[in-house]
Amino acid sequence: MSRVKRGVTSHRRHKKVLSLTKGHAGQRHRLIKRANESMLHALRYNWVDRRDRKGDFRELWIMRINAAARLHGLSYSRLIHGLKVAGIELDRKALADLAVTRPDAFEELAGQAKAALA
Repeated sequence: MSRVKRGVTSHRRHKKVLSLTKGHAGQRHRLIKRANESMLHALRYNWVDRRDRKGDFRELWIMRINAAARLHGLSYSRLIHGLKVAGIELDRKALADLAVTRPDAFEELAGQAKAALA
């Protein structure tokens, strides 16, 4: 069997790991074994948190909608139900944006939701 020299390959792989762990503390960006562990954990956190971010934004939108709805005498759930009954199909992102940037338009929607519930 012929001999395979792997210096170039491992050097390239080590450089890639060390560049990915730049900014990590202590040995975690200097020593290959520690850096590799650090990189694997960091990539996993990255993957999980990209999915969590979607839920975080939904939570934020719901908080904003609830705060705006209560200014008009409705709870969040009653507002959403009223909008569904009234046939208004706006997602939470759009509703939250209206609540923050266009309170007058949100007030009109809240009025329509209230009327649909009555």
